[in-house]
Amino acid sequence: MINDYDKKNPSSIEAYAKQLIGKTFRDVVREYEERSSGILFDEHSTYNVTSIPLNHRNKGGLGQIIEEKFFNYACNSESRADFYEAGVELKVTPYKKNRNGSLSAKERLVLSMIDYFSVVDESFETSHFWNKSKLILLVYYLYQKEVESNLDYRIEYASLFTPPKQDVDIIRHDFEVIVEKIKAGKAHELSEGDTLYLGAAPKATSSEDRRKQPFSEELAKPRAFTFKTSYMTYILNTYIAPGKETYESIITNQSVDSFEDYVVKQINQYRGYTLEELCALFQVNTSKKPKNLEAIIAYRMLGIKGNHAEEFVKANIVIKSIRIGRNNRIKEHMSFPNFKFVELIQEVWENSTFGNYLRETRFLFVVYKFNKDDVLELMGAQFWNIPYADLEGDVKKVWQKTKEVIQNGLIITIDKHGKSHNNLPKQSENKVSHVRPHGQNAADTYMLPDGRYYTKQCFWLKNKYIYSQIKDDLKRDL
Repeated sequence: MINDYDKKNPSSIEAYAKQLIGKTFRDVVREYEERSSGILFDEHSTYNVTSIPLNHRNKGGLGQIIEEKFFNYACNSESRADFYEAGVELKVTPYKKNRNGSLSAKERLVLSMIDYFSVVDESFETSHFWNKSKLILLVYYLYQKEVESNLDYRIEYASLFTPPKQDVDIIRHDFEVIVEKIKAGKAHELSEGDTLYLGAAPKATSSEDRRKQPFSEELAKPRAFTFKTSYMTYILNTYIAPGKETYESIITNQSVDSFEDYVVKQINQYRGYTLEELCALFQVNTSKKPKNLEAIIAYRMLGIKGNHAEEFVKANIVIKSIRIGRNNRIKEHMSFPNFKFVELIQEVWENSTFGNYLRETRFLFVVYKFNKDDVLELMGAQFWNIPYADLEGDVKKVWQKTKEVIQNGLIITIDKHGKSHNNLPKQSENKVSHVRPHGQNAADTYMLPDGRYYTKQCFWLKNKYIYSQIKDDLKRDL
């Protein structure tokens, strides 16, 4: 049992923190009360559990328990690191076990608030954010939905973490992207989809909160620098939990100015190859006609032998294959995961499943076009995330109407041909998004709030809209 730690020594702080492993937050409080009072408590004893208000919305209270009841220092809002003499920042964060046994972070990790006025004068190396983020003591606790009190969550890991150099290069670029957008007077248009590992996430007490920005009169949402959920999941599985799966890296033993530029350049060097030629070049077996064929080819062009790339996993980058017809149109709309009717009506837009998916996901469009012989040729690649105005405008309208329709009772009619119709948002109603069935068949259903069952539905982005987002040089004939 280690009774104290050297506040100037990161290794000493980490060793002391590892005594948290296996304990609940209630255990931490009980042990603190025993040390303070000299009285031993059993499970039936009455003692001051905590003066810190705890509920499912006050996750920060758990961090406060670790700070005050375990490390014995007063919680504060100072800009310097928690253990400033050692340059260590403490972060208490949840993870969850998925049904398949895998581990994933439950949420993004908030690092520091973004001061729109001061950050534009900071460099990455001297920034307030980086000084609090380059060495973090991560205390992971297991989130379990069935646990009634936050105090009964169990701490499973406690470990120091500093981003490796290849990650720092990308984090630096992400920081610069965010700052440049603020300098351009577009702090109100910041989105987590703009960047890879480091996000600018909304951080407000209410959806109406706004603050001034230096280069525009437009008020912007308060935001914080965060490590994205996908990056936190990778950290957990690679550096914290032992023996977990790792992935191949696109960037190996080299430094690049822009990861995205590198990826696009790697794919674009094969521009003009037909899909069939690419399959032969990379020895991809097409006899079973894999649905994700173009994604497999994209990974091969990037030097990845499997179907996952380390950087894509960390950054939540999704490959989307785009096929442009000879008529300069995209035949297919872009689909997203099914939504459950009962769950959707319990959401608010600012934290909705679909809204967050689009906010947090960066897409890699790999574009093909049918040539004069009606054969698919690779046109190239581009990174894309949905523009702020489109997300908070047209997509939000479709989501809101969908919620209202389901809440008010979905109207289902059957025409004379036996085909089912509903009053969910149609293609003709919105230039960006709509709702359509996405089940395997009519019998593949989810329950409605009124107890009826109806074919699974999902949100789609319209083909015309996606075409409008493709860069011009990827549309023109070779």
